[in-house]
Amino acid sequence: MDASAQEEITNTDSWAQEELGKADFGDKRLTNRFIQITSDIAAQPEASVPQACGSEAASKAAYRFLDNENVTPEAIRASHRDKTVERVKEYKTVLAIQDTTSLSYAAHKATSGLGPIDGNGSNGLHVHSVLAVSSDGIPLGLVHQQVWARDPKEKGKKEKRKKLPIEEKESYRWLQSLEATKQAMSEDTHSITVTDREGDIFELFALERPRNMDLLIRAVQNRRVKVDDSEIGKLRNTIESVPAANQTITIHLEHRPGNPARDVTLHLRWKTISILPPTNKSKKYAPVSFTVILVTEADPPTGEEPLEWLLLTTLSIETFQQAAQCVLWYRFRWLIERYHFVVRRIGACLDSFQRKERLRVKTSKTVAYLELIRKLGFGSGLKPLRTGFRISTKSLFGN
Repeated sequence: MDASAQEEITNTDSWAQEELGKADFGDKRLTNRFIQITSDIAAQPEASVPQACGSEAASKAAYRFLDNENVTPEAIRASHRDKTVERVKEYKTVLAIQDTTSLSYAAHKATSGLGPIDGNGSNGLHVHSVLAVSSDGIPLGLVHQQVWARDPKEKGKKEKRKKLPIEEKESYRWLQSLEATKQAMSEDTHSITVTDREGDIFELFALERPRNMDLLIRAVQNRRVKVDDSEIGKLRNTIESVPAANQTITIHLEHRPGNPARDVTLHLRWKTISILPPTNKSKKYAPVSFTVILVTEADPPTGEEPLEWLLLTTLSIETFQQAAQCVLWYRFRWLIERYHFVVRRIGACLDSFQRKERLRVKTSKTVAYLELIRKLGFGSGLKPLRTGFRISTKSLFGN
């Protein structure tokens, strides 16, 4: 074994002990086994379980660990979440980025406890995560995570589900995650929940938040809005009537399937508005105050679809620099997309963990999540994500 490989194993062992040493399964021996299994998988993330564990005896011990009734996904996540909360306390401003993904088990027909994940007959699990990221793009770890299977009996009943109260909808998980974030953050940390268009939920806008918590959400609905005492208008018409600022910013977009990485120059315009509740909820909810920021690309390359983000934020935006900072923070949402992408890729390599029990599926996936946290550099001094733009948050928002 060469020196670099030995160093990687040493680093992996050290990380597993530091990150997971306080995991509580009611038996210290289970904690030690958990650390060893995770360290083995982390050292060879794409190997089979027997290959990663190194021997038949170690492989059997790994399976016994996963079969133990005290080894639950919740207990595994808790050990990492607690370390994440510790890291978060070191920062004055933290982004709490939410996103949902699905894990396909199409190749595992015998696996029970799964549900539909698309309209093509594939079954699997859904995962909703909250990833803590520093204001300059350093991933800190998972604050909260939910895993669930959709009820196959509810397939094809989308219109019926729309009429349900928010507490009975799948979208309620966005609100639950905001509450979990609230509980995880100290009063000294300014947290900003960042979501894509799935988070454009009025009940999320209206949820009570402490003064140290803000929202930054990409809008999808052309909602009814008011500006001061003006007549009721539509969100898009209102912001498009605002002249773009004279300045522009340039950010770097990472590679995505079908889209090469490139630098993008952007125009910004913003306006403080009141968002009115949907007409069928106007008796229950009051209007909420937001600033809307329209982000549009200047001179996109030939053949490329121009970038456009319509952002809503509860942050006070009075200057171009503050609006630009929101754009940069939203751009960091790419981190959770990357995290979920790798979750899906590594998950495909854990076939030998996946037998017929739903608990085993969930637990093995959680082990994979923790490996991915290490691989992404959470808590290990990862450098900020590359951008074409830098602003000090202290000078802009007073924290």
